Amino acid sequence: LVPLKVIFHMAVKGTNVIPPPTATLPLLMDSVIQALAELEQKSPATEAGHIASMWLLSAQGSGAHNPLPRFLLEGQSLKTAKLAPPSLSPEFQGLIEEVARHGVQDGKEYGVVLAPDGSTVAVEPLLAGLEAGLQGHRVVNLPLDSTATFPDIGATVPDLKATSSAHKDTSADVNSADVGTLSPNVRDTDVDAEVTFLDVRPSSTGVQVTSPDVQASSPDTKAKSPTTVDSLLMVTLARDLGLHFLQGAQTESNSGLGTEGCWDQLSLPRTFTLLDPEASPLTMAFLNGALDGALLGDYLSKVPEPRPPLSHLLNQYYGAGVAGDPGLRSNFRRQNGAALTLTPNLTQQVWGTLILLQRLEPAHPQLQGMSQEQLAQVATHAAKEFTEAFLGCPAIHPRCRWGAAPYRGSPKPLKLPLGFLYIHHTYVPARPCTDFALCAANMRSMQRFHQDTQGWDDIGYSFVVGSDGYVYEGRGWHWVGAHTRGHNSRGFGVALIGNYTAELPSEAALRAVRDELPHCAVRAGLLQPDYALLGHRQLVRTDCPGDALFNMLRTWPRFNMNVKPRTARRASGRSKRRLPLMIPLATDLQ
Repeated sequence: LVPLKVIFHMAVKGTNVIPPPTATLPLLMDSVIQALAELEQKSPATEAGHIASMWLLSAQGSGAHNPLPRFLLEGQSLKTAKLAPPSLSPEFQGLIEEVARHGVQDGKEYGVVLAPDGSTVAVEPLLAGLEAGLQGHRVVNLPLDSTATFPDIGATVPDLKATSSAHKDTSADVNSADVGTLSPNVRDTDVDAEVTFLDVRPSSTGVQVTSPDVQASSPDTKAKSPTTVDSLLMVTLARDLGLHFLQGAQTESNSGLGTEGCWDQLSLPRTFTLLDPEASPLTMAFLNGALDGALLGDYLSKVPEPRPPLSHLLNQYYGAGVAGDPGLRSNFRRQNGAALTLTPNLTQQVWGTLILLQRLEPAHPQLQGMSQEQLAQVATHAAKEFTEAFLGCPAIHPRCRWGAAPYRGSPKPLKLPLGFLYIHHTYVPARPCTDFALCAANMRSMQRFHQDTQGWDDIGYSFVVGSDGYVYEGRGWHWVGAHTRGHNSRGFGVALIGNYTAELPSEAALRAVRDELPHCAVRAGLLQPDYALLGHRQLVRTDCPGDALFNMLRTWPRFNMNVKPRTARRASGRSKRRLPLMIPLATDLQ
């Protein structure tokens, strides 16, 4: 478990300058997991916490660009422990130094890795959440007035009873280090305040049991200010959300959250370039890492001991699912995160974190002179934007992520906002894709057919929805597609990968098409608020989107039942037999 601190504390060096890359390994989550596994293997179980912490503290130097991780996650005894750090291979040493610190500089994003699900993840907030989770949802008690002793830190006793199948012990026979060595009763004198770090093990005595304040959903001048803050949300999301929205008012449709980017290559990624060179540090990768850290930290705070090794936990989370639960994996971080970061609670957490930062850093340029009412307004806006503009939207892989070929010719811009969503199924590929590798391969296959066989400029669809939890960008929001002949400029064409003549897509895929994608499009001014939804067969002679899916569409609130389906032109047996394996049956898209 404890080699986490080795990597995590690398993220709090005393300079904001991004260090030059030193790693030779590809920037993959698998590489991070391998490095953790080596650290776990080389650290004795009884001393691993001190060894890992000392190894990193000796490498990081003094100072910190972010005081919260030190304030919450360090203990004085870890600084004075006379233990030798484990020795890593040069490759893993370089990797740890490169990915431990997140930053954005000159249009490039650093400290990020490519995960198996195709998402890019910032390592620093991920590890911060894991560390906070190991300490058991510790709660910071904020001062009630300016004369109060600041601050006191208590701890919640982890709930050892699982609330779902995801919260079972991952491996009952796994030997792991005593987590108690990570949270000794120590005093931190690095800040001008008295801080008691309490042991959070269930067997500890004298533990102050508290819970975060979640009283106000929309703080204003009459709302009660928070009295506690959960360290897990503080070090993953709350701090950065609060500071981001302190920088200035954001428009309703563009919060500045979640800028995507492209890797130089997907097989051996080394450089990540943001699609917006002026992006804020709250990129898609950062938010992914922060959510993953919060979710896994929450899991670790509840799972009984012996806790699984972190390398084992991450391997499951970025694979088939934690403890055999396919719902608890990175593909569904937004759905799971929505339950963990409910808006009222998140609002209080952001507000409380800004209060804490204001006390820790009185000279902070963004916080200096800010009143409680102003901090409350910032927190309300931040929580609302994160919930609606990020959690409420589907995760969309950009074209570069699935390996799209260039557009042929000059794309024709759409006149936004549009008034329709046209729903398709691909028919072929007939099998729903449930992982990134297969979905990306399907996207490339369909694009080749549309470009090389049909002679179109690009893949026809605006967006394509997999059964892996992701939406794949086709022609996107701004360019006329080739999906619904005679209607391409009036609506977005959205296809679900699979043949849905006799069966339905996954609930996650249906939710993306029915709720998330149109919600975000309306909010961003891309789709009219009174948009209508139509099946492909209502406008073109085709069986698309399949009988089962079309019957489902007819039950959705936005479905336009006034447009009657057109009779499909049936292909002859000979023409059907000649269809290539990966070619959609309906060739009348454009």
